Amino acid sequence: MTQPSAPTATPAAPTIYTTIPISPADVISRSLHNLTAFVSRLRPWPELIASGTFNRPDSFASGLSRLRINLRYFRINYAIVVSVSGALSLTGSPYALILFALVFALWLLIYFFREDPLVFWGYQVSDRLVLVGLVLVSILAIWLSGGFWSLVLGIVIGILICGVHAVLKNADGLFLDEREAASRSLISSASGAGYGAVPVSDRVEFTISD
Repeated sequence: MTQPSAPTATPAAPTIYTTIPISPADVISRSLHNLTAFVSRLRPWPELIASGTFNRPDSFASGLSRLRINLRYFRINYAIVVSVSGALSLTGSPYALILFALVFALWLLIYFFREDPLVFWGYQVSDRLVLVGLVLVSILAIWLSGGFWSLVLGIVIGILICGVHAVLKNADGLFLDEREAASRSLISSASGAGYGAVPVSDRVEFTISD
């Protein structure tokens, strides 16, 4: 009597991944959407320049703490200030201003805010190649415009303005989320999730007297 042979395992079919071709126009459109969503988190400008909230920090550690908190809280406002400062430094050369604006837009749309692969003529362009291409384009723009040092000076001035503001602005009551507020003892760490943190100045306590 012959023993029945053990069933042989059938090798699994290889998994085939398919990708949907995305045109450069679609990539730029999605990048614009991401950029718009990023800018929508802009803090109100009156909050940035509110009077009565500036004073000298008590210590070096306090200054560093203010710098860290304000840079995170007003990061979009500061980015706009630095960009405007750099643009103003090139107002004497409209050609350089336009050229650098185009290069800056390329960096934003096809590098910093791009989520999808960039495909040209059916070939996917790697992120490293995109980075190398943008660096070469930037070097070419600097060489053609001749306004590099003016741009650097404008950016440095903008960074100094933002740094001084971040150190001098009192960061009390500024926090990004509930965990940040709890770590600074502004709210109880056991408070319910899903609600935005409220600064101490905006909370009202009621007492009942006999």
